[in-house]
Amino acid sequence: MAEYKLLLPSMGEGVMEATIIDWLFTEGATVNEDDSVVEIATDKVDSDVPTPVSGKIVKILKVKDEVAKVGEVIAILETEDGNSSESESQNTEEIKIDENSEVVKGLEKAMSNSMSETGNSSSTTENAGFLSPLVKSIVQQENISNQELENIKGTGLEGRITKEDILAFVANRGNTQTKTTVSEIPKATSISASTPSPQSIPVKINDGDEIIQMDRVRKIIADAMVNSKKTSPHVTSFIESDVTNVVRWRNKHKDHLMKREGEKLTFMPIFVHAIVKAIQDFPMINVSVDGDKIIKKKNINIGMATALPDGNLIVPVIKNADQLSLLGLTKAINDLAFRARNKKLKPEDTQGATYTISNVGGFGNLMGTPIIPQPQVAILAVGAIVKKPAVLETKDGDVIAIRNLMFMSHSYDHRVVDGSLGGMFLKHVHDYLENWDLETEI
Repeated sequence: MAEYKLLLPSMGEGVMEATIIDWLFTEGATVNEDDSVVEIATDKVDSDVPTPVSGKIVKILKVKDEVAKVGEVIAILETEDGNSSESESQNTEEIKIDENSEVVKGLEKAMSNSMSETGNSSSTTENAGFLSPLVKSIVQQENISNQELENIKGTGLEGRITKEDILAFVANRGNTQTKTTVSEIPKATSISASTPSPQSIPVKINDGDEIIQMDRVRKIIADAMVNSKKTSPHVTSFIESDVTNVVRWRNKHKDHLMKREGEKLTFMPIFVHAIVKAIQDFPMINVSVDGDKIIKKKNINIGMATALPDGNLIVPVIKNADQLSLLGLTKAINDLAFRARNKKLKPEDTQGATYTISNVGGFGNLMGTPIIPQPQVAILAVGAIVKKPAVLETKDGDVIAIRNLMFMSHSYDHRVVDGSLGGMFLKHVHDYLENWDLETEI
């Protein structure tokens, strides 16, 4: 028998740790090669970790809700002798990431710089040391100031603040928080007025009310949406499009494509195709804002808002969508949607979007006003396709006909996208859909 150390694998650029959600096997259980053994969560996506060997789990080192670093041992397996050479090789060649190593310190420095660039106070990191994503989330939710962080004595390695430290502080906050009176303020100190952080309005709980604790994903979504509204002044333009040709074309090809490729043909590849062409016409929609600088993106990566069975939302990304044909877009979209709903996405599958589409029509809604995913500057929502009477211009005069109509709404960041650019972009998407060629091949 041999010992095999199961490591937390690399999960993509910028992801340095993950939280253990749940173990799918208990200690003493036998697992087979490629079995998913543990569910983990990063601030990007939930995913499973498979085991590369068969064996018995003899020790679980990271329990539920604990945070593990990439390369850290999370469990020990006992394998057959046949796997011993592989185990020994893995154990001798594995990357040893020690808390005091230059690698970890470099990652922490990069993470600290990232925090300061995204608006978090750099003094928080400098004064309180490295904070894990879980601890940072609690700090933000509880509005814990830098001064309060400085007074928390961390029990982690090198005095770092752990989850237990921060929760204990929150529990005793009311008893330990100091109050400063006007007489205690030094006369030489000037008091400058500042806008207080928004506080939650107390909610009265009545008999029979049910209290539901937000899960981790819902908290991340809530923080992201509030941050986006704080960051970007949103403007939304609307347009109604006649997509009759799109509906006819899809009806003509969907059964044939299923038989030929085994792929379901939805409207989403058509919408993404039109968006990509409009971005090529107006590349200043495909940008991000960094302070007073505009970063024009080279790649066109389309985020696709996807509802999950648990009611949450995730946005997988179609990378280099401008380089894909309609068939390529269809396969990419179907693959991402399937893996999103089955918790098979990798962290890199949700990173790097430069523009996003949301299909509110999937829920029967006519239109919506979507919130921009930062650091993008625009997002398009497509509504339900509805048959309506419409006026058509013909050579013999105007006629009324039954057409397939759809509303689209385009939300954009008014810091860098004015109404003319935002409106013209939307009109071009509209034109590409209305003038869809029925002879388009797939």
